Amino acid sequence: MAVKSDIKTVATVADPRWARVQARDRSADGAFFYAVKTTGVFCRPSCAARPPKPENVIFFDTAADAEGAGFRACLRCRPSAAAGSAAVTEKMQRVAEFIRAHAHEPLPLARLAAHASLSPAHLQRTFKAVVGVSPKEFQAAERIRTFKSRLRNGDSILNATFDTGYGSTSRIYERVDGGLGMTPSAYRAGGAGETIRYAIRDTSLGLLMMAATERGVCFVQFGARPDMLVAQLTAEFPRAAIESSAAGAAAPLDHWIDALNDHLSRSGPSPALPLDLRGTAFQIKVWRFLLSVKPGMVVSYTEVAQAVGAPKAVRAAARACAANRVAILVPCHRVLRADGGLGGYRWGLDRKRALLDAERAARAQKAGA
Repeated sequence: MAVKSDIKTVATVADPRWARVQARDRSADGAFFYAVKTTGVFCRPSCAARPPKPENVIFFDTAADAEGAGFRACLRCRPSAAAGSAAVTEKMQRVAEFIRAHAHEPLPLARLAAHASLSPAHLQRTFKAVVGVSPKEFQAAERIRTFKSRLRNGDSILNATFDTGYGSTSRIYERVDGGLGMTPSAYRAGGAGETIRYAIRDTSLGLLMMAATERGVCFVQFGARPDMLVAQLTAEFPRAAIESSAAGAAAPLDHWIDALNDHLSRSGPSPALPLDLRGTAFQIKVWRFLLSVKPGMVVSYTEVAQAVGAPKAVRAAARACAANRVAILVPCHRVLRADGGLGGYRWGLDRKRALLDAERAARAQKAGA
């Protein structure tokens, strides 16, 4: 037993985290936690309690890991309290700022981990939990955001490509479907060269516009007047060729909006249409998950965050739902608050309630058939 105790003592003392516990290093709060086997309690590194014997100490990357191992939170330093979470959040925000400032450079996880004084695995897990996406995905989103900004400001495609770290123009064309939504030349010209067709119908839930590119539906919105809807679409693509698709024309868009109108007005089946979704990496993850939520079912914002691998990014998940430009087809109306309340809906809570009621009724009818 003495030999085993000595081995554990040596291992703990050799761990750099032990020195930070002995120093009650507040800057380490949130970076890791330590638990004491003899008391069954886990603490922050800065805990003011008497330091335990090193052979009784176990280190954990997160409070959740410590709790999962059966340890309870210290009542003195409250490691699970909001202050700890705030420290972690602040640290990950600093990492995010570092990525923004160096997004055009190679940023391997090891470099980011060294910058944050964390292990690569811990940084990966914590950053994703706080920010909602991995550091690699965050950098990719920052690159495409900077690239888009450079194009909007009139920079050439070649200069914007190399200055944002893509290395070649072929690399940015690989990113078209994920973040740009159109070719770089078309985006730089505010959609010039793109043809976006729209159709407007009266539905049981009000006036509805659907618009589509060659890739699929990119815009479904409710509005008070046709001109207001056209203005919204034009604001998204100021230099695109915006064309009205007259009712009865031999074009897919007319069939698509008729199918959606049938779904809303006569409880027809929800149409499965091709989509041209445009957003950040995290938004796309959220929207793709929402596409998997079946009619008549609901999820909470917390469940959405968990489903996309970012359990702490509940507010970011809610913002992604609010940023959805494709009403109904990307069913953000199926997301409720944790207490079962309707929460928000950019097209009005009455519409959200009506959509949910209709889907529940259809599901119940199908189950009873």
